[in-house]
Formats: sequence, C-alpha cells, structure tokens
Amino acid sequence: MKNKWGVTRNPTKYLGNEKKYLNKVLQAESWSATSGSWNALLEQKFAEKFNAKYAISMNSGTATLHAALEAVGVKRGDEVITPGLTVIMDTTSILHANAIPVYADVEEETFNIDPIDVEKKITNKTKAIIAVALYGLPSNLKELKLISKKYNIPLIEDNAQCYLSVSDNNLAGTIGDISSWSFENTKHISCGEGGIVTTNDEATATYLRKFAGHGFKNLTASEGRVRLNQEIFQDPNYKRHDSLGWNYRLPEFNAAVALAQLERIDEMVDVRIKVANMFLEAIDDSGLFITQNIPLNSTHSYYTLGVRYVGENMGFASWKIFRESYVQNGGDGIYGCWSVPYQEPMIASREFVKRDPDLYNEISYENGLCPVAEKIQPEIMQFKTNYRSLKLAEKKARVLRETIKKLKA
Repeated sequence: MKNKWGVTRNPTKYLGNEKKYLNKVLQAESWSATSGSWNALLEQKFAEKFNAKYAISMNSGTATLHAALEAVGVKRGDEVITPGLTVIMDTTSILHANAIPVYADVEEETFNIDPIDVEKKITNKTKAIIAVALYGLPSNLKELKLISKKYNIPLIEDNAQCYLSVSDNNLAGTIGDISSWSFENTKHISCGEGGIVTTNDEATATYLRKFAGHGFKNLTASEGRVRLNQEIFQDPNYKRHDSLGWNYRLPEFNAAVALAQLERIDEMVDVRIKVANMFLEAIDDSGLFITQNIPLNSTHSYYTLGVRYVGENMGFASWKIFRESYVQNGGDGIYGCWSVPYQEPMIASREFVKRDPDLYNEISYENGLCPVAEKIQPEIMQFKTNYRSLKLAEKKARVLRETIKKLKA
C-alpha cells in the first residue's frame, strides 16, 4: 500500500510469533494472569534478558512506577526526586503514592537528570530518586547510584523508552534498586498497553507482586498465579488477601504479544538505531540542530531521535514552519517535546491539590525551577524512529535533508 507521496506505508511491527501465541491464548482455559502461564513465561524470559532475578509484569508503565515507589517504602508526604524534563507519568506515579514530586534540572548536553542538582534537592524527606532514560539514552546512573548509596535513598530506573542501552558499560536496568519498562504501543516492545519491573531483591519482588495483584497472600516473588491449587482456593474457609493491593495485572493476551516482541528485541532495537543514524546524517552538517550527547562507554537505543532545533535562534525558520515544510515535502510529523511537568495545567493550576488538600495545599511550583529543562524543552524536535522498513526510513531522511536545503536557499 502506498501513501499520497507514492511511498510504501510502514509495515506492521508484529512480524514474529504474535498471532501464533494469541491463538494459543484463545485455545487455553484461562485468559487471566491469575491462572494463565503467558505472564509467567514473559517474566522468566525478560528477567533472563535483563540479568535480573525477578520480573513482574503489569498493565502499564505507570503502574510499574507506582508499584516501585510503594515497594521502596515511599509513604504519604515523602519526597521523590524526578527529572524536570520527562513525561507527566513520572509525576502522576508519585502523586498516586501520595508523595511530593521534587524536580531536579537536567544536563543540557544529554537532556537527562543532572546528578549535581539531584544531590542539591535531597532533604530528610527524600525517599526515592527516579532516573529516566530519555529517548533511549540512560542517565548518569553511575553518579546517581553513588548518591543513592551515600544517602541511602533507593534509585528507580524508568526505562520506558530504553531497551538494551548501556550506561558506563552496564546494561540499563541492572543498576537501580528497581527498574521499570513500558509496553505501550510506541515502545520498542509493545502490546498495546503494559509494563514490567525487575529487581534482584526477593522481598521487594514479593511486595511488587502482591501490590499489583490485589494483595493475594499466596503470590510470591516468582509466581503470579493464585489459582494453582483449586482445592485450596475454592475452600470457603480459605482467607485470600493479607495486604492491600491494586489490580495492575497484565492480561494473558498482552503478555503473549509482549513475549513475541521480546524474542525479537535485539533486531527491533538495531533497526531503530539504524533509522536514527540516517536522520543524524541528514542533519549533521546543517548547523541547525544540537543532538543528545552520548557519554563515553554508553549507548542509545533511540525510542525516538530527540534533537534541539536552534535554527530559529540563527534567523532561520521557526520550529513550526520547519515542521510544516518537512511534512509538506513528504516527511512524517515531527513531535514536540512534552511540556516541563510542572508547567502542565494539572500542576500549574494546582489541580493536583484535590488529591490530598491537607498534604498538597502548601505545595506549588514556579517557573524557573529547572532553567535548563525550560530552555531546551521548546527547542526539541522528536523524529520518528519506529520504521520497520529501512527503505522507507531512507526516503524520510532524504526528505529531511531536502527540506533543510530548500529552507536555507
């Protein structure tokens, strides 16, 4: 199928065993994680891939972050440090835990959370640090881990956009106390909606499992099924729940699709890296963009290619005119970076105070809190890397190069 520019559309991302596994779920007796086996298999394979003892699947990357915060002991009124440049879900997961978001600024070169500012923001109320791997580039996890140990504050890796990247020669997801990933539709691994967390601590894994599974007492670090012994489970005298938990379970259908995607994760990450490099070559000598700096002994898995467009500062086309020109020439849309979280209406208008007026009534966030984040956010352009056809990606990169040439002329 071709679009109006005569370019073949992007092929489906489900090119492996997805349909085969979905048919097996349909033929099974259970479609629920409470007694099915696809979640268990996904968790086993994911833990092996990311060098973890335990993996617990959940229904979203936001659920995994909320569960992670609760698992490390974050309570009402505690503070959690989070980047000043990231999606709103890092903030809302903190609010889910009835805690207080504290925003640390980002490094201008990497766009990621600045360890120096993290340490400045630590108080006796700080109970967790969230490190986001923005666009697929891990934060400075070595320095953040040193801070974590120095102050005995748990470090949570948010790797929603990051698969198989390396930070200082260490696989992202193996450094924090808990690491979180997303299976949302645009991510490297996608099953519509979903997420997963990993940890090496058995007690933490057990807490995560029960927190995400209604607090069933027979859930363990390694086992998410509650109906394995029907004789016990159906006994009217059997007491099922010994802790408070939510329904964050991942349906078996989603687990089956995510497993099929996991089987091809190396290939899918490699394709995104190749696509990103095509676009980087297209903008390389234009002088209009500043790219994310990749530190020594680290790698980038390019959930998307995020770059700063500085052409407007040089008297060139505005951000919006550049985007419009690229689209008119046959390019895919360029996405703007999400707003700095505390400038989103939910925070800026103090709508979040309704969550717990007694706790949040005195909490407010002023502009200028994270000056670097506020400076670079409106400049960032996000170029799509989620092409499954390198031929199609080459055409889009060529359109980008031609757009730059035309606008400069």
